[in-house]
Amino acid sequence: MNLCVYGASSNTIDDIYVKTVEELGERLANRGHRLIFGAGGSGCMGASARGAARGHGEIIGIVPDFFEVDGFLYEHCTELIKTDTMRERKKMLEEYADAFIVVPGGIGTFDEFFEILTLKQLDRHSKAIAVLNVNGYYDDMERLLNKVVDENFAKRDTLKLVEFFTDIDELLDYIENYHPEDISISDMKHIR
Repeated sequence: MNLCVYGASSNTIDDIYVKTVEELGERLANRGHRLIFGAGGSGCMGASARGAARGHGEIIGIVPDFFEVDGFLYEHCTELIKTDTMRERKKMLEEYADAFIVVPGGIGTFDEFFEILTLKQLDRHSKAIAVLNVNGYYDDMERLLNKVVDENFAKRDTLKLVEFFTDIDELLDYIENYHPEDISISDMKHIR
């Protein structure tokens, strides 16, 4: 499977995030999966690629031309695809991926997560979305999604579109065994 990992490019984050995401990259490669990612060499992006390389996996990086600055790109991608814009990059990440894994990140990662979740809610794809909640990083995000439902901004079935995990193997098992639930998209909409 092609597993897209969305995550931070920051090189000033705590080492627990980097080490855990490196482990994720290695395990997904050991299980025969290909890494699809934003081609960054630092932070969680770089960690996923270094881990996949340690597991002898294929690594496909997708990056806009304007990100090509010294030290940003992961230099050992099996394949590096360049785009003109961020929108084009996100579209290609979506198209290449068979499933999505969200690891700790900042605003860019949140943007990618919410876009791919929204597209799934709108029935534009039916791929698994899994969040690796390292060190409680996404506890508040999970609470926010529940609040959205509790306050009637979304239907309860919306919560079935994404799963949160603290264990890497459980996350990979979920993705490998994922079958889209028969969720009625029209039942999720508040507009009648």
